[in-house]
Amino acid sequence: MTGGSGGGTPAAASAEEQLAAEGLTAGEWTNGPGDRYLQHRHDYDKVIVVAAGDITFGCPEIHRTIHLVAGDRLDLPTGSLHDAIVGEGGVRCLEAHLPPGTLEPAISHLPGWVRWGA
Repeated sequence: MTGGSGGGTPAAASAEEQLAAEGLTAGEWTNGPGDRYLQHRHDYDKVIVVAAGDITFGCPEIHRTIHLVAGDRLDLPTGSLHDAIVGEGGVRCLEAHLPPGTLEPAISHLPGWVRWGA
């Protein structure tokens, strides 16, 4: 995970503005093509928005694979088991952490969540 802040791209800036409108502060991270995260859980709620590229999350407890592309959002409640693999072009994401129980208790995929140029 590579840290950073702020919209390095117009997409990231728009996503960051939309998250801020919800009172969320996001950090930015990037990964290269094919990078993987093994199955794990977090002790906090997590919001992920893809600013560029793509990433696929495996969510075995709900028997779903969720493919995210630029503009998509994924809400992961505390304790959600997940893994991930980055697509061929790499990925740049914004991520916000929230106290447990802030999000709805189910994993939520919001395709096209970013309003480009918002």
